[in-house]
Amino acid sequence: MSLKRVLIVNKTFPIAGIELLNNKVQHKILPYSDNEPESLSEIKKNIKGFDGIIWNTKHQLTKEILELCGPQLKAVTTMSSGIDQIDVEELKKRRLPLGNVPRVLDHAVADITVGLLVAAARRFKEGVEELMTGQWKYGVQWMIGQDIAGSTVGIVGLGGVGQAVVKRLKGFEVAKFIYSGRNDKPEAKYLGAERVPLDQLLKESDYVILSCPLTNETKNMINADSLKIMKKNAVLINIARGGLVDQEALYNALKERQIFAAGLDVVTPEPIPKEHPLLTLPNCYVVPHLGSATIETRNNMAKISAQNILAGVEGKTMPFPAF
Repeated sequence: MSLKRVLIVNKTFPIAGIELLNNKVQHKILPYSDNEPESLSEIKKNIKGFDGIIWNTKHQLTKEILELCGPQLKAVTTMSSGIDQIDVEELKKRRLPLGNVPRVLDHAVADITVGLLVAAARRFKEGVEELMTGQWKYGVQWMIGQDIAGSTVGIVGLGGVGQAVVKRLKGFEVAKFIYSGRNDKPEAKYLGAERVPLDQLLKESDYVILSCPLTNETKNMINADSLKIMKKNAVLINIARGGLVDQEALYNALKERQIFAAGLDVVTPEPIPKEHPLLTLPNCYVVPHLGSATIETRNNMAKISAQNILAGVEGKTMPFPAF
């Protein structure tokens, strides 16, 4: 019996996942990464004839690409927690299972969240810039930031990452945790977090942390109107998806000091052009989507992707189905 065929569309797939596929399926890895301009066209040229696809790329998996795959396609998995790069409805129409990698990156992303929060609140970007240009000043009013102790932290989306963030921030003696979302989270009670409407969260929070999925409902949820609701001392942290934020509105709010600062691990587009206005602001601290970028986390993400596709191509339930 011939082995099923699996395509890995991005060459950066960790060896830990490849080792699980060896001798169980025939796998092909396209020798391109997302930052190579030909990567999408090469995916389209090579995608036909595979039983399974590991979609470890930021490119959109569209109806057009699915039609190129051929009728033998049995399963798709991402190597990410989010699935906004997938045309989910098109997969459902074709009765194709989709896997993803939830929860495995919770700790790594929570660490980055706390790092961004501290960096933005304590003006690391401004301080380092003044240090490097010889403008280090003295005095009790120089480079004054915001306290975390005694603050109110609002988390939009109290999923695995949000819960891990709360656990970490408890050590900072935060006064109050609030969260917004579609439903009550049973974990909120023992975490000491109260569910409130989004508008109330924005009005009351000293720190607003975005950790929810990007959907049609959440796209640009932080916009000119919502930024006006926020406190003058508020710090916005986004570790979810760049599309949650209207970046032009955020730029204006930060420039006019309508809010205190922002810390962003995700932006639109990625990579963000070096000339982008957000990067010119002293109170906008941006890092290049490092949330899950630890050796252990990325290896675990690859292993779960491999486990998903091995099950999917055999018609079995994936260990981590996305729907």
